[in-house]
Amino acid sequence: MVCAAAGAGVDAVQVREKGWQTRPLLDFTRQVLEAVSSSDMRVLVNGRADIALAAGAHGVHLGGKAFHPEAARELADGLGRVDFLVGVSTHSRAEIARASAGTADYVLFGPVFATPSKASYGAPQGVEELERVCADGWLPVLAVGGITPENTPEVLRAGAAGTACIRALFEAEDPAGTAGRWVEASSPVGTR
Repeated sequence: MVCAAAGAGVDAVQVREKGWQTRPLLDFTRQVLEAVSSSDMRVLVNGRADIALAAGAHGVHLGGKAFHPEAARELADGLGRVDFLVGVSTHSRAEIARASAGTADYVLFGPVFATPSKASYGAPQGVEELERVCADGWLPVLAVGGITPENTPEVLRAGAAGTACIRALFEAEDPAGTAGRWVEASSPVGTR
């Protein structure tokens, strides 16, 4: 599926195997990097800056209560990885403000729409709140939670720098086709 997404033009993938031990996660991350090496796709690792750096990944994505962005940045800088991306999951303006005061490069914000995978984070934030947090201009905001190719233009018009998903691709009958529609829906207005 990762290769199909890369072929469709998806620009980043997150290795998100939270329960895996260190060695299998490191090996798998290296396999993903190798699989997409001929594309422009960036590979980030969920919650494990050590794995991301050891594997040569492009960055790490941190949960709101995980490893601090500042520590991840310090670790990457100490290894000469000034291009290393650090992202943070957020669910409120206050969390985005904290992430922007640190050294995060971007935030995921949501859930924007209802979705089973984000139900534990409360009611959907909605497009209006997404627009407000994007207007703050602290960091690039990626919308997450119930995002589909169909509602992607709406969240981009609200100011989101991009979108993220899990279920919409994993449950698709045609993941490559869905990824292609997503990339098309994400194209700037006027280029479609």
